[in-house]
Amino acid sequence: MIPLLFVIAVIIATIWLGIAATRKSKTAADFFVAGRSVSVFWNASAISGEYLSAASFMGVAGLIMKNGYDALWYPVGYATGYLFLLLFIAGPLRRFGAYTIPDFAQGRFDSPAFRKVAVIFVLCIGFFYTMPQMKGAGVTMMSILNWPYWVGILIVGSVITFNVAMGGMKGITLVQAFQYWIKVFAIAAPLFILLNVFGGYGSAVGANVDAAGAPRLGKTMDITMKGASAYPNNMMSFSSAEGTRITFPSGAKLAKITTVRKAEAGEDPVDFSDLVSQPLVVTDGGFEIPDGARIDFEPATIRRNGIPVLKDGKEVKTGAKIEFSEPATIQVARTERLGDLSENTGAITPNAPSNEKWVSPFGPLSSKHGYPLLYTYSLIIALVCGTAGLPHILVRFYTNPDGRAARRTTLWVMVMLGAFYVFTPMWGALGRALMPQLYASNATDTVVIKLPTMLQNELLGQILSGITSAGAFAAFMSTFSGLLVSMSGAFAHDIYGRILRPASTNEQRMKAFKVAAIGVGAVSMLLGLLVESFDIAMMVGWAFAIGAASYFPLLLLGSWWKGLTKYGAAYGMLLGGLLSLAAIICSMLLDKSILKWEVSPLTRSLMEQPAIWGVPLSIGIMVAVSLATKKAIPADVDTKMLRLHAPEELGLSKNYVD
Repeated sequence: MIPLLFVIAVIIATIWLGIAATRKSKTAADFFVAGRSVSVFWNASAISGEYLSAASFMGVAGLIMKNGYDALWYPVGYATGYLFLLLFIAGPLRRFGAYTIPDFAQGRFDSPAFRKVAVIFVLCIGFFYTMPQMKGAGVTMMSILNWPYWVGILIVGSVITFNVAMGGMKGITLVQAFQYWIKVFAIAAPLFILLNVFGGYGSAVGANVDAAGAPRLGKTMDITMKGASAYPNNMMSFSSAEGTRITFPSGAKLAKITTVRKAEAGEDPVDFSDLVSQPLVVTDGGFEIPDGARIDFEPATIRRNGIPVLKDGKEVKTGAKIEFSEPATIQVARTERLGDLSENTGAITPNAPSNEKWVSPFGPLSSKHGYPLLYTYSLIIALVCGTAGLPHILVRFYTNPDGRAARRTTLWVMVMLGAFYVFTPMWGALGRALMPQLYASNATDTVVIKLPTMLQNELLGQILSGITSAGAFAAFMSTFSGLLVSMSGAFAHDIYGRILRPASTNEQRMKAFKVAAIGVGAVSMLLGLLVESFDIAMMVGWAFAIGAASYFPLLLLGSWWKGLTKYGAAYGMLLGGLLSLAAIICSMLLDKSILKWEVSPLTRSLMEQPAIWGVPLSIGIMVAVSLATKKAIPADVDTKMLRLHAPEELGLSKNYVD
C-alpha cells in the first residue's frame, strides 16, 4: 500500500504542475516550443527528465542483472550520444528556429514533399519508443500491487495524455524538469541504504567474480511463471552442472520439455520427457502435471550417432528447458537434497547466466548469436548516433533562446545524465547477489522495485520501494510526455497545418494538437499491451537504431554539407531507416516465434542490431544520390549554412517558424 501512496503523490504532483504551467500556454509557440524562452538549467533538467525513460530507470539495471556487464554499453552509449549533439547538431538546429524536425527537413531543402518523409520517421520512432514506457508502467503496477499489466498502462497513458493535451510543450517543461530530480533521488537514496545494509558494491561484484557456478536460491520459495501469451518469458532453463528438482504445488501445464543446448547436425536429440522420474500425463500439445508432483531434471549428455560429443576432451552436457502453456507456481530445489523442501536447498537459479559469463566483456547479451564484437559495435553505433536522431529530444533545443544556450544546455545534460547512470549498474549487481529468484520468473526488469523489499525492516523496505516506484513512474511519464508532444506536433503542425490545411490558423492547429494528443495516447497504450515479454532497454535500443539510420544522417549532413540534396536525403532516410525498422520488427517476430524463418546466426545478429549497416547505408545513399543530383541543391544554400552556423551576434540567424 505504501508504494501506491508514493505513486499517487507523483501523479498528483504531475497533474498539478501541468495545470499550473498550462495557464501560461497561450500561443502556438507556447504549445510547440514553449515560447523559445526556457533557461539553460531548466531546459537541461527537462531534457534529462525526458531522456531518462523506463529504459534508464528500470531497464538498464534489469539488463545488467540479466546479462552482466556486457550491458554496460547501454548507459555509456545513452550518455555519450550527447557529445555528438554538443559538437555537431545542437547549435545549428536551434539557429534554424523551427517548431519540429520536419520543419527543418522542408526548410533546409525547400521541399514540402520531403516533410512527408520526415514525418514518417517521427511517428515510427515515437511509437516504437512509447512501447517500453508503457511496459514499464504495466510491470511497475504488477510489482507493487499485483494489478493486471494493462492497469499501469492505462493510468500512465491517461495522465500524460491529459497533461500534454492541455498544455503542450510549455505545459510539460516544468513537469519534466521536476521529474528529473525525482528520478535522481529515487535511484540514489534507496541504493545508499541498501549498500549500507547488505554490503558495498564491490562485495556484490566480487561475489560473482570470485565464485564458481551461478547464483543459488538460498531457500525454497514460490516462483510464479507466466503462460504461453508471455512467450518467451514463459520458459525456464536449468543448469547442466547438477540436477534440479521442481515441485508443482498446484500442478501445471507444460507446452514443451527440451534441452538448453539445441542438437546440431548429426547429433542425437535429447528428450527430457523420457528421463524425468515423475510420470507425465501427455495432452494435446504438451504435458499435464498433477498437483504436488515433483520432477527431477538431471543433466544429459549430447551425443553424435551414439558417441558423446566432446569439447576440450570432456563430454558436453546440457540442462533441461521447460515451457509453460499456462501460468503456474513452482518450487525449485537440488536433486541431491531430499526430504522437506523448506530446507535451505541452494539450487542453482534457473535462467541465470554463470558467473563467468556474467562478468565477461562478451557475455550473454552480445554473444547470443555468436558474433559478439559485431553485435557490440552495432549497439554502440545505435546508441551514440541514435541519441542525435530522436525527434522528441531534438525538438527541445528549439525551446532555448538561441544556439549558444542550446550548446550550454547540452553540456549540462551530459553532466546530469552521467550523475544518474553511475547508480544503475549497482542495482543490477545487487539484484544478482540478493534476489536471484527474479531470474527464474524472468522478472529482472523489476529489480529496482523489488530489491528494497529484501530489508528485514518491512516498513523501511516498503518506503524505499515506494520511492523507487515513484521514480519509475516519473520516468515513464516524463519520456511519454516528450514523445506525445513530438508526435502530436507532427500531426498538428506538419500533417494538418502544413500538408492538409496550410491556411489553418494558430488556434485551429492548437485544437488539432489536442485531438492528436488524445489519439496518439490511445494508440500508444494499445501498443504497450503487445510488448510485455520484451526487455525495456532492448526496445529503446531499437528505437535508437531507427533514429540512427534516419534522422542522424539527415541532421549531420544537412547541417554540415551544403552538397546534400532533397533526393539524397529522402532516399537515404527511406532506405536506411525503413530497412532497419523492417529488420527489427522481423527480429521481434522471430523472438515471439510468430515468424518461423531459419536464418543464420550472422543474419540474426544483423537483424537484431542493424545500426552497423543501417547508418553507413543511409549516409552512403545520401552522398551518392546527392552527387548525382547536384542540380537540386537549393540556390540559397550558402545563406542557409550561414544561418545554421553564424553566431547570433552577426544578425544572420532568423527563425524558420515564428
